Amino acid sequence: MSKISKEEAKRIAKLARIAVTDEEAEKIGPDLSNILGWIEQLAELNTDNVEPLANVANIDLKKRKDEVTDGDMQQDVLANAPESMEGFFVVPKVVE
Repeated sequence: MSKISKEEAKRIAKLARIAVTDEEAEKIGPDLSNILGWIEQLAELNTDNVEPLANVANIDLKKRKDEVTDGDMQQDVLANAPESMEGFFVVPKVVE
C-alpha cells in the first residue's frame, strides 16, 4: 500500500473541486491511504463463482398490475388551476 503525500492529497482535492488547506491535506493523506488499502483488500477476494446480487436478502418484490387507476380526472385537476381554456392550463407567455 502506497502512502498518499500532502501534495497528492491537495491534487486529489483540487480534482474534486474541494478547497483544502495544507493542514487539512496532511490529515486527508492518511485517510485516503487507508481507503485505498481497503480497496486493495477487496481486490484480493476470489469472486469467480459468486453470482451478482441485486439484494442481499433473497426476496421477490411485489408486483402490481399495470392498469390505470386514477385517470379521467381532467376537470378535477383543472379545478386547481388559476385559469384554464379548452381543457388545458393557461400560463403566462415567457418567450417573446
